[in-house]
Amino acid sequence: MVNEIEWKLKLTPERYRVLREKGTERPFTGKLLHNRKKGVYLCAGCGQELFSSDSKFDSGSGWPSFYQALDDERIRTEIDPGFGMRRVEVLCSACGGHLGHLFDDGPFPTGLRYCVNSLSLEFSEKQ
Repeated sequence: MVNEIEWKLKLTPERYRVLREKGTERPFTGKLLHNRKKGVYLCAGCGQELFSSDSKFDSGSGWPSFYQALDDERIRTEIDPGFGMRRVEVLCSACGGHLGHLFDDGPFPTGLRYCVNSLSLEFSEKQ
């Protein structure tokens, strides 16, 4: 188990703010927002594979969006009552890193939208 001192040493300050302090990046600024390559999106904290490029879509929200996770076991959700709203927070099941939020306004076939910070992700391209 990694402690907070180790997280601070491992992550950039921006990634630490998002993954460990539940921050968010400004919309339309993330490096993976317009990524159209085929591959897998991994947790930037621990490397667990989270989403496939096959489920990525342009939601117009300003953050990378996916309609399903690779496997429900890779994602954990919690109610986030912050900012006077009741949202569903999405976390990496392996390291507990904050990824973003889950909404029910996504496309077919799931109707879900995992709205994820680019800073919480790494991308591994398929050859």
